[in-house]
Amino acid sequence: MGMPPRAPGGSPVRVLLVDDHEVVRVGLRALLAAAAGIEVVGDAATAADAVREAARLAPDVVVVDVRLPDGSGVEACREIRAARAAARVVMLTSYADEDALFASILAGASGYLLKQTRGADLVDAIRTVHAGGSLLDPAVTGQVLRRLRRPSGSAGDGQAGELSDLERRIVALMAEGKTNREIAEVVFLSDKTVKHYVSGILRKLRVARRSEAAAWWARLRPEAPPPGEAH
Repeated sequence: MGMPPRAPGGSPVRVLLVDDHEVVRVGLRALLAAAAGIEVVGDAATAADAVREAARLAPDVVVVDVRLPDGSGVEACREIRAARAAARVVMLTSYADEDALFASILAGASGYLLKQTRGADLVDAIRTVHAGGSLLDPAVTGQVLRRLRRPSGSAGDGQAGELSDLERRIVALMAEGKTNREIAEVVFLSDKTVKHYVSGILRKLRVARRSEAAAWWARLRPEAPPPGEAH
């Protein structure tokens, strides 16, 4: 059997690990240290540290936990990709979650793996995304694209047509009485980003209060499930 593929020019794939559990970071570092052609250049325990270390170390691939203590790994992914488009991001999560997958794809992640994944599969995943490949099932990606292309509102909905699918999801959660922090946990955004979205939603709906937006949602879709939920 030949040697595993290496980066162009023989340089190892530079990897940054992001997880709030030290034992996970240590385990992943040991796993990747044994893989030819891969070099762990650093690690981080928070979203803020992940963004800062990614800027400082310029890794080829960043492996990020979806949930981090100071925010969302998805937000970190978005910021890392915005600052350095060449970086590839693989999201790690403890359980399958459609909203997290949807948010990860929109944030520019190249892969989405469960933490129960075998070590060899993670190594292969890192090599795959570094080579420009994707770990996302085409059927899943197609589902996300359909959600993006789906009209936000039907004829007669008025301002509904101005809201994106994510904004409608947030309105639905507002109608459930959730706070910005609780909404942030569901849609994998930071509290600050959700606050920004809520302000935009109120402006688009031409209402002044969250309760008015919630009432609008109840009148518009009294029986329909919120965007993103199973039918």
